[in-house]
Amino acid sequence: MAAPKNPPPKSSLMDILWDIQKKRRYIAPDDMTKIASEFHISRTELEGIVSFYHFYHRSHAGNFTIYLNNGIISKQRNYDVVKKTFEKELGISVGETTDDKLFGLFETSCIGLSDQETSALINFQAFTDLTPIKVKNIIGQLRKGANPESLSTFPKNNIQYTPAKDKTIFFKPYTPGSSLKKLRKISPDQLIDIVKKSKLSGRGGAFFPTGMKWEFCKNNIADQKYIICNADEGEPGTFKDRVLMNKHPGLMLEGMAAAAYAVGATYGYIYLRAEYFYLRDKIQEEIQHFRTKGFLGKNILGITGFDFDIHIHMGAGAYVCGEETALISSMEGKRGEPSTKEYFPVEKGLYGKPTIINNVETLCAVPRILNMSLKSYLKIGTEATKGTKLLSVSGDCKKPGIYEIEWGMKLKQFLKLIEAENPYMILFNGYAGECLSAADFDREISGENLLAEQVQFKWEDPIEYARKMSAIGLRSGGSFMVFNDKRDLMPIFKNISDFFVSESCGICAPCRTGNFLLTKKLKKIMLCHAEKSDLEDLEKWSTIIKQSSRCGLGKTSTNCLLSAMLKFPQEFNKCILAKSDFNKSFDIKNVTLEYDTIINEIEKVHG
Repeated sequence: MAAPKNPPPKSSLMDILWDIQKKRRYIAPDDMTKIASEFHISRTELEGIVSFYHFYHRSHAGNFTIYLNNGIISKQRNYDVVKKTFEKELGISVGETTDDKLFGLFETSCIGLSDQETSALINFQAFTDLTPIKVKNIIGQLRKGANPESLSTFPKNNIQYTPAKDKTIFFKPYTPGSSLKKLRKISPDQLIDIVKKSKLSGRGGAFFPTGMKWEFCKNNIADQKYIICNADEGEPGTFKDRVLMNKHPGLMLEGMAAAAYAVGATYGYIYLRAEYFYLRDKIQEEIQHFRTKGFLGKNILGITGFDFDIHIHMGAGAYVCGEETALISSMEGKRGEPSTKEYFPVEKGLYGKPTIINNVETLCAVPRILNMSLKSYLKIGTEATKGTKLLSVSGDCKKPGIYEIEWGMKLKQFLKLIEAENPYMILFNGYAGECLSAADFDREISGENLLAEQVQFKWEDPIEYARKMSAIGLRSGGSFMVFNDKRDLMPIFKNISDFFVSESCGICAPCRTGNFLLTKKLKKIMLCHAEKSDLEDLEKWSTIIKQSSRCGLGKTSTNCLLSAMLKFPQEFNKCILAKSDFNKSFDIKNVTLEYDTIINEIEKVHG
């Protein structure tokens, strides 16, 4: 009797699911039975994994699978007419597949193309600046046998601004391997000391000190350590990492290698969001180039014991996987659910081993610091936040795109730089961020905080609020969406709330149920059915969700709503019943539709 075959490593599960999804256009029941048996897991567990990720389908998704971005910036561009054109040309509604299985049409959240809306993915090739005419042409060409890749509009970098030459860090000429050669002259401890002194912190939005994280990981003794680059850039309105990986993928690889040298890791992974599939080949080519040049592999650049290699792990569409414990769960072939932090990843991360997880921008900064010297780097930025920051700009401005600015720039100066058009509200740091009003325009984009954190500000006097808040900097993860004074803000808040309902992993009640109830309450307010008590409920429920959710997704899911209620009370108050005699839910066409149908049928019968 043959010995039972050992199951493949569970980390390969998502790759196998992707192979089947691409080949068959869905993951069939028989496929799941075979995979479950192969991996020695239950069919129920596997179905839980497949159903968790947006881009795995359990029914045919069409030979050409179309994902139309339904983010708020897209909806304020050509979304409605583009959606209608897709539906008309294909003869199906969103969420359906054509009878011949040639096309499938689906909606998805922000795909990292907010500066080029309205956008879509077709078989994970990007299509930007869509119009009805473009849609008709694309569908016509696909029907004739064209390949989506040949028709796609590869996203532009749209780098709109960099500071003075001596202060530009990210978007200046780059020579692959140049920073790694400097590691020959410094020890791992010296490298960590340089990173600590640079005050570099997590640029994904958490802003945890990078050098301290590396030091913690180095001090944890283990037979294996890992470096993970978090390229799951899922925060709506953010696309800076996309541009960095397209412009200088080698910077990211060098940053990962430097981290490995510092902590003693030998394996690295890039967790790349599925929406960036079109970048995978370019990054893979750069990895191979690094191996050829001796920048990856054994004894890198002749440094004995410096062994490190990198692999790409593809996500499958789950915003919560941007959270580090959820990302680790996903890489281990599980549902991407956040775990309670009994241990930090630097203690027990991937496969229970010490693990460094850093954002793309964070890792790209390290080679630049090594090349330009710590002394030169420390001359740029503010006292608390050194260097430059990348901002992804979209919305009501004349120059959407990527901006590399020196920390410390005033918000009002930045609005002028991007040529904002009558800015009324700024959605700062994406859907998990906060809403800024004119009262914030004198603040600077930095990590400065010249007042004690326990000082609380009241909104009764916006002028006094603005005066005090001008001393507190705005620390940005990278998303900057502008909305002018002609925009109705309520649909924006509803779009944000819908997003978190869709993206919640569902493991804890405050986030799962609370955000669902918020969307119902927001819809009531939008229809002008609300009373003052509804606004009180909105604030109370939002606070409960923020304080009692299990992970960062739930804890930040109501940030925008709470800050909007504080700074834009008029937008909510105008929807209260006592202040409106207009019922937005009353639609005369719907009310009379059945009547008109009956009358038309009677007239046909009686001639």
